[in-house]
Amino acid sequence: MKLSFRGWAGDVPLVAACLALTLFGVAMIYSAGVLNVPSPVVEGAWARQLVWLVLAMGVFTFTSHVQARWFEWAAFPAYSVAVVLLGATLVLGTGSGTAEGVGRWLQVGGIRFQPSELAKLATILALARLLATRDSPPSALKDLLAPSALVALPLGLVVLQPDLGTALAFVGILFAALFWAGTPASQLFLLASPGFALLLSFDTLIWSVYFMGLVLLVYLLRYRLYLVESVGVLLANLAAGTIAMPLWSSLADYQKNRLLVFLDPGLDPQGAGWNLIQSKVAIGSGGLLGKGFTQGTQKRLDFLPEQHTDFIFSVVGEELGFMGTTVVILLFAFVLVRLVRLAERVGDPFAGLVLFGIFGAWLVHIFINVGMTIGLVPITGIPLPFVSYGGTFLVMCWLSVALAVRVAGES
Repeated sequence: MKLSFRGWAGDVPLVAACLALTLFGVAMIYSAGVLNVPSPVVEGAWARQLVWLVLAMGVFTFTSHVQARWFEWAAFPAYSVAVVLLGATLVLGTGSGTAEGVGRWLQVGGIRFQPSELAKLATILALARLLATRDSPPSALKDLLAPSALVALPLGLVVLQPDLGTALAFVGILFAALFWAGTPASQLFLLASPGFALLLSFDTLIWSVYFMGLVLLVYLLRYRLYLVESVGVLLANLAAGTIAMPLWSSLADYQKNRLLVFLDPGLDPQGAGWNLIQSKVAIGSGGLLGKGFTQGTQKRLDFLPEQHTDFIFSVVGEELGFMGTTVVILLFAFVLVRLVRLAERVGDPFAGLVLFGIFGAWLVHIFINVGMTIGLVPITGIPLPFVSYGGTFLVMCWLSVALAVRVAGES
């Protein structure tokens, strides 16, 4: 393999912002381990995260020097390997982190890793390779079948784990890539419409109004749609509404409880609603400036669940207050805007799609993680990029940064 040794510092702002978030995350993970009753798992997490950070920076430094054309060449092989690993996880997966069902990790020797994190990046590369080969932007629903199927395979395998939070990141990748490829907004809406139908099917009247509006929209877009596409959209929405109740019945009890307490945490304040209630109490009690680093009482008393992973933002809110959370959100906004700016500047379609695919994945992670801690979205168990504890996740975040820097630097 021929290496190009142009420095990765070609985009210092992006790398610096991501490094700042990572070091801040290590500090907050350390704080999460400062408890009145010490917990070995949480207490030593910051040191393990530092070890993973060293590994992540090594992977980042190496990858950021590999020529971008190698990523394009390796896109489909990497995707195939990721799908195989996801399939193996359903059979050989180990626990830790799943309330029920199979595990989400594979154990190889003394190393345990999460294949779904690799699958997200591999899917971004494969989707970018697929869409970059098109002579014109997708203009019809039939043009969206291949990219949708490519994403649906790993997404379905992740859902079976079950890991609904990570599955939503694949949805973000798909729609971000299709948008950047030039897909009309109307086509994107029609592609997403079965999902809307599923969400709205809890109320027959609301679903009926939505479906009639969809029929009208399809009629107005009849000159852009084939007959088969029109019928397919309507049948998909009917099917989504029909399977809503059987799908609900198939959910595990903990998944049902998460959705129910999202609507009303008071339904089970000592059980499923505990996480959300304690998270909101912690963030609200932080006030403007917070209680001080390591001084969060909700955290110290171990009331916060998963405070070094999924609910790390709650620790930030309690100890650093509104000002601290604002700084974190602004840093994330800078990273996301930077990815968009880089995508706008590159001349290579593959590079732009990779950058925007990473943007889509991170946007979903940030929105859902922050949203679930304050009650805007149901609790799904999804980490905050660079900040939450997690070795595989941190390494893949920095591998994503390396890809972004590399493809932007060569385009």
